[in-house]
Amino acid sequence: MTTNPSGGTCTTVPSVPAGLTSPSQTTNSISLSWGNVAAGPNCTIKYRVFRGGAQQGEVATNSFTNSGLNPDTAYSFSVAAVSEAGASAQSAAISARTRPVIVGGAKTVLGYFVQWGIYGRGYRVKNIDTSNSAAKLTHINYAFGNVRNNRCEVGLTIPSDPNTGAGGDAFADYTKAFSAAESVSGTADTWDQPLRGNWNQLKQLKAKYPNIKVLISLGGWTWSRGFSSAARPENRQAFVASCIDAYIRGNLPVTDGAGGAGAAAGVFDGIDLDWEYPVACGLSCGSPEDNANFTALLAEFRRQLDAVRPGLLLTIAAGAGVDKIRVTDPASYHQYLDFINVMTYDFHGAWDPQTNHHSALYGSPADPSTGDQRSYNSNDAIQAFRSRGVPASKLNLGIGFYGRGWTNVSSANNGLYQSGSAAPGTYEAGIEDYKVLKTKSGSHYTDATARAHWLLSGNQFWSYDDPSLVFEKMQYVKNQNLGGAFFWEFSGDDAQGSLAQAIRDGLQ
Repeated sequence: MTTNPSGGTCTTVPSVPAGLTSPSQTTNSISLSWGNVAAGPNCTIKYRVFRGGAQQGEVATNSFTNSGLNPDTAYSFSVAAVSEAGASAQSAAISARTRPVIVGGAKTVLGYFVQWGIYGRGYRVKNIDTSNSAAKLTHINYAFGNVRNNRCEVGLTIPSDPNTGAGGDAFADYTKAFSAAESVSGTADTWDQPLRGNWNQLKQLKAKYPNIKVLISLGGWTWSRGFSSAARPENRQAFVASCIDAYIRGNLPVTDGAGGAGAAAGVFDGIDLDWEYPVACGLSCGSPEDNANFTALLAEFRRQLDAVRPGLLLTIAAGAGVDKIRVTDPASYHQYLDFINVMTYDFHGAWDPQTNHHSALYGSPADPSTGDQRSYNSNDAIQAFRSRGVPASKLNLGIGFYGRGWTNVSSANNGLYQSGSAAPGTYEAGIEDYKVLKTKSGSHYTDATARAHWLLSGNQFWSYDDPSLVFEKMQYVKNQNLGGAFFWEFSGDDAQGSLAQAIRDGLQ
């Protein structure tokens, strides 16, 4: 019992502070905040902050920044309130992690790894390492997780049906056993491992490159039809909980001797939503209520992720056409996101009757497109988000590691804006990997206004980004103060990782 400076006697020991959280982190500091504790009569409240049980400071406000910490390291914090009458017990501890140091600058470099790449493409997680791409990355998105029946559907191995949204490949995800030669660590999987497959390989890659964060990307073109229902008010809380249970807590259905409680814990550092597209049409069409529901869904993801652990990432892949952007509300939803991957590619392809640029940096007055397609270019997409209140630092520019192609194309205008049909491709007509296109003979051209590259090979027209144009686009990223760049997807690059190298070199 102590007399405070005002002359009265303080007899009330304060209660335990509630709501301790970490709103922000840097590579060497963690900021904390908590709810105010009411002061008793004649009492003055202060707060003591503890890290790992050791007091770090005493403050009169309900916030504190702990500095001098190590990068990419988790710390435990608690707080107690103190008055002239004594101190409360310490609050329940929370864990917060400092940000990693990103080699080569602070820009994001994110690549998509596709679940199915281990089959016909023969591309494994190990190839991210052997191509020297891993050292250039900050993030990897694993594509995709299915959204079905108002849940994150995990653990099924069934063919994809674009008409119903059914599909899954638990075998590739977490049951396939990789040999020592196929493994990042050089150690073969064993039959009794609860986690095998691509996810175990990603865990091994993270161990080798600790600055890489891995996110599960939900939806994609084929598996997005379930989002509209899952985002509705009556479904969204349980939907989000199912995603966090599977991908963050790592609780997987047992199949083929793998899975179980916590089996995938530590693989994923966050969740990416690739809803194609709220309100607008992808493989299926959305509805007007998707707009508000999309924002509310992101808020719910942010709330539940923060409740698990501060620092877990939440991102989206967003359509780059203004027709996809204006029907949602980026000004409202960006606050819940760490960043937005703007899909600045596939602006044009063999679905168009005329050749055009599939990933132009700027628009061109020579482009014969009409309506919204006149703004189908990277700069107009980025500016559409910025004009709607999204900070430039939250926007990542998209790079396609593939090209779009037409055949039976006239040589007039070097093939640009000429009629044609889908050119033959290795896996699908009208599309081809960079690693194949780089070996094709023909004449190369660059549109001086649109800043887009193409190849005229005989009567085939291929629009794609080569390393030189990728490097140029990274100058745009820096000049616009964007957050960084991302690409779809690893297996399209050559064995030396030339496009990934161009991204990193351009962002230096």
